[in-house]
Amino acid sequence: MAREVFNSKMGAIAAAAGSAVGLGNIWRFPYVLGENGGGAFLFVYILFTFLIAVPILLSELAIGRRAGKPVLGAFKALAPGTKWHLIGYSGVFCAFLILSFYAIVSGWTLLYAYRAVVGELAAISPDEMTTLYNHTSSDPVVSIIWMFAFIGLTAFVVMRGVQDGIEKYSKILMPMLLLLIVLLCIRALTLPGALDGLAFLLKPDFSKLTFTGIFEALGQAFFSLSIGMGTMTTYGSYISRKQNLVSGGFSIAGLDFMIAFLAAVIIFPCAFSFGISPGQGPGLVFVTLPNIFNQIFMGRAVSIVFFVLLSVAALTSTISLLEVVVSFLVSERGFRRKPASLLVAGLIGLLGCLCAFSSTIFSLFDNISANILLPGGALFIVLFIPHVLGKEAFRSELEACGTRQRVFGVLYFVIKYIVPVAIGGVLIYQIVNWLIG
Repeated sequence: MAREVFNSKMGAIAAAAGSAVGLGNIWRFPYVLGENGGGAFLFVYILFTFLIAVPILLSELAIGRRAGKPVLGAFKALAPGTKWHLIGYSGVFCAFLILSFYAIVSGWTLLYAYRAVVGELAAISPDEMTTLYNHTSSDPVVSIIWMFAFIGLTAFVVMRGVQDGIEKYSKILMPMLLLLIVLLCIRALTLPGALDGLAFLLKPDFSKLTFTGIFEALGQAFFSLSIGMGTMTTYGSYISRKQNLVSGGFSIAGLDFMIAFLAAVIIFPCAFSFGISPGQGPGLVFVTLPNIFNQIFMGRAVSIVFFVLLSVAALTSTISLLEVVVSFLVSERGFRRKPASLLVAGLIGLLGCLCAFSSTIFSLFDNISANILLPGGALFIVLFIPHVLGKEAFRSELEACGTRQRVFGVLYFVIKYIVPVAIGGVLIYQIVNWLIG
């Protein structure tokens, strides 16, 4: 049976960008940026994204496409008889672990979209909005119900396969995401005082950027692009050799950054317009913004659009996370796609129940994946390129489309010498910060 591949360049970019674009862009990025001085953090984040994160992304895509297999099979095929395939197991485990708690927050986005539609978020006081969020985040039954609803949507797409599922729905969801976010940007920029929010976002004040903020920017660049857990290696195995990996990689990173930036364009004009601190933390999306929406013209419609947008962003990421584990069962264990999708979705749901009942387990899974597995996986992936795959094999993969890559020399130098140091710094910082925090 022939292996499925993406039918088009647009489909490949939409799917991979959908994997990268998620709650990290629309939920996490704005409040982290707000806590770290706005424009200064943005400048450093852009630098790290295109100098450090994109080379890792291209490494993953090249490994997956060269092997023609998802993450575990790719390392087995390219480094037979070695222990490098352990990176693949780490990636599958990491995707499984992340989805178990990510699905809970994703379920909240679906719940809030429902609440916005039925008018439950309209005309309630700020204190009532805070109480509603605290009740939602602390009620395991509510979290579990909406988590399973979200996992069900994710499994529906993944079980339909690469072309009829992931590619088809990514080509629908990503343009929908862009349209919704542009509409919200236009509305946010019409608010009084919106220019002050834009100034905070665009005018760098490096005096407010701390050493911790720099590491936050580097970590955000890594994690925003879904690198280090095998997602992009798996998606790379579905990309035709006729497609230009380098231009595709930069397109994915550009789209990912654009969504994060536009989310900030929505949030900061709203915050400044109503005199709210931009560094409000995780509650910025679920508490602060609904309060703002209640005070603007057509606020209920804006609220509906925003939470649908948040749900779509979450869905494009959960699809890629589930695909990593499902493709492992299909390629390595001989499962058919539909039962594999249902089995993995069910197991993740059970593990998610533990996260819903225990914030300690939720935080533990989050810390292990963010502080150890993701940066550790990214480090070994970039070490694999020069020390196992080799310079010429890497070059031939990037130029398989027939286009000579003039940036290859610089790219290879960055991968071999600069990226490992940067990832090592993030890994050490994250572990120390986790242990002492």
